Amino acid sequence: MSVFRTKSVEQSIADAEGGEHRLKRSLTALDLTVFGIGVIVGTGIFVLTGVAARDTAGPAVALSFVVAAVACGLAALCYAEFAAAVPVAGSAYTFAYATIGEFPAWIIGWDLMLELALGAAVVASGWSGYFASLLKNFGVYLPESIAGDKAVFNVPAALIVLLLTAVLVAGIKLSARFNATMVAIKVAVVLLVIVAGLFFVKGANYQPFIPPSHEIVGKSGLGAPLIQVLFGVKPVVYGVFGIFTGAALVFFAYIGFDVVATAAEETRRPQRDLPIGIIASLVICTILYVAVSLVVVGMQHYSQLSVSAPLADAFRAVGQPWLATLISFGGIAGLTTVVMILMLGQSRVLFAMCRDNLLPRRLARVHPRFRTPYVITIIIGVVTALLAALIPLSAIAELVNIGTLFAFVIVSIAVVLLRRTRPDLPRSFRTPWVPVLPILSVLACVYLMLNLPVETWLRFLIWMIVGTGVYFAYGHRRSRVSVSGERPSLLET
Repeated sequence: MSVFRTKSVEQSIADAEGGEHRLKRSLTALDLTVFGIGVIVGTGIFVLTGVAARDTAGPAVALSFVVAAVACGLAALCYAEFAAAVPVAGSAYTFAYATIGEFPAWIIGWDLMLELALGAAVVASGWSGYFASLLKNFGVYLPESIAGDKAVFNVPAALIVLLLTAVLVAGIKLSARFNATMVAIKVAVVLLVIVAGLFFVKGANYQPFIPPSHEIVGKSGLGAPLIQVLFGVKPVVYGVFGIFTGAALVFFAYIGFDVVATAAEETRRPQRDLPIGIIASLVICTILYVAVSLVVVGMQHYSQLSVSAPLADAFRAVGQPWLATLISFGGIAGLTTVVMILMLGQSRVLFAMCRDNLLPRRLARVHPRFRTPYVITIIIGVVTALLAALIPLSAIAELVNIGTLFAFVIVSIAVVLLRRTRPDLPRSFRTPWVPVLPILSVLACVYLMLNLPVETWLRFLIWMIVGTGVYFAYGHRRSRVSVSGERPSLLET
């Protein structure tokens, strides 16, 4: 039995339109755009701005955000075509199943667990730190044993995950409304930072806009970037190359826009609304990132920016501590939506895999009232809460990044394959300049992956090996495509 058997686009759509595993279509283009903003605007805007400006790009960090947005935008255009043509839950997993084959699709689904479930746990841990910090402003101090980086059991992190799990089970529309409220709060805070910060900008802080470049002593051994180990490329900060080094760092501020595609099956007019939601959220967030970065480096010299809380500390430096409190509140709202939408994306990917019998099909049961995959959502919520509460995740957080970039590469390749195998498939949105644009997307993502440490690559390979074992032990024989008959893929022709 071939591991490259494919599931037809028509069968995927038929699964979404009928049967006991059907989800409720209630989301609009606005809902999807807000979902995208909700998951993108998080720690990136509240933390990475200062790190990238101080350590890699200087005031030109705004250009780093633009470069990263272009790289993300290439992948976004590929996602938009697929999401419109195959409006089914599962995102990159479903796209790969329709083009490359079952085993690559499984690998993508397994890989997305790194981006989504692990990412949600990491962000929940960060949420706990923001929450504890905000309480200190009101004279409430949580013990270090239950909150913060040194917690034995991180109670706030676990509680926020479980609360958001209940929201996700209660319905996609309720989740959208909750997300819209949180997004409104954090966008208001971001706009406040931009407007209020303009009054404290000093032109001298922009000089030089692109600081002179110089090499730095890179890490060695497993901690060294793979590109340094393979090609002897020495890391450079500042200058033109520093802008691209900064882009590799701030790229991860954009992680999550692809989660919009996982809600395809719950969208009223997916062919129209999905491309709008994916592209609009990316454009809006890029504008916000560039504006905030320009204001922050104008308020405080880039060499003096804080690493942990650059926005809040910049206002403290100009004598406005009350604004720092508001920024912390915005950070909490921002991280809340990131956790929720990452868990939403994870539940929809596993839902699609269970519906295809690659994982136990009974887990794909849909709640009779709320029309949500409640069993999977509850399992994901409990596992994520335990991860956030018990495991120090900072050492493996970069697995989130490599998992995301790998998914981007597969989707970019799959667009070209589907154009060849199914030229007749209706496409309400078409990625321009195929195959040139998808090839550029692959190259950009591979470059960013090469900038990740060797140890991250090794952990990623180990995770993939474990996933391969699970597939051949369970999913390969039970697959619905295996039971109903094979359809050869492009790789077999």
